[in-house]
Amino acid sequence: MKHFRFFSITCIIFVLGIPALWAQSSESSLNGMSLNGSTGLYSIPSGRIGWESSTNLGLDLGYHAIIRDGAASNIPRFNLSLFKLAEISGAFDFQPDGYFSPNKGTDFLGGLKIHLPLEKLTSTAIALGGNFQALNMENTGPYRYNAGQIYAAFTYAGQFFNMPAETTVVVGKTFREHQSDSNIDYGMGFDLLLFPKVFNRFAHWITDFSNFSYSVEAFGADAWYRGVLNTGVRLDLSTIPGLGKFKFNIDLIVTDAFDDNRAFSVGAVFGLPVL
Repeated sequence: MKHFRFFSITCIIFVLGIPALWAQSSESSLNGMSLNGSTGLYSIPSGRIGWESSTNLGLDLGYHAIIRDGAASNIPRFNLSLFKLAEISGAFDFQPDGYFSPNKGTDFLGGLKIHLPLEKLTSTAIALGGNFQALNMENTGPYRYNAGQIYAAFTYAGQFFNMPAETTVVVGKTFREHQSDSNIDYGMGFDLLLFPKVFNRFAHWITDFSNFSYSVEAFGADAWYRGVLNTGVRLDLSTIPGLGKFKFNIDLIVTDAFDDNRAFSVGAVFGLPVL
């Protein structure tokens, strides 16, 4: 039943993204930040990097809170884009004390992504990346361990009901210290620009669904049982006059929206070109 539900929801998201296969969009990407700091949607990275066209060195700083049952996880993050080809990201996930057990705690999430320069060959943005996760760092024994992920991400543009959209597909593999399995990571999502003639590129509807989350021990967005679906609105404040040279996003998200342990997340990202 778990696999059937995952397959069904993935098919729904794929149907929403089908128009992108035929109708390419000239609209530029928002290039927001995922919950672990990489450029992407919410749980999944995209095939893009944070500053891939306008500057050789760009810096993004972000913060998200994930709130559930009166407790909150606080996630400050950074992302450094290098020469329009690569990015280095990092995040600290400060989870509430004793929410899971007295032995769980703060995690560090570090990432590296390489954008493949294939613009002359394909309009699909392709990136290869990975992340390292140091989990429960203040603890000892089996509660403190490391994990990591490698992945390939593909992002392509199109139209959905005459609104610009980008669809992202991710395939990868997660590795956990002292554990082995044959699971394959898979995720899919879209970034839909809502009524641009009305909102002037201000509002984006973003949804992603995957069998992995932003972290192996994610708070409020756990993919362990049925996968995780996150959905919400990303507001692009750089459309305001005077902020056009910067990146300024606000996220309002429902994490794990289809399960009874759903949570609410709010956050912001501010970025600027350095060089």
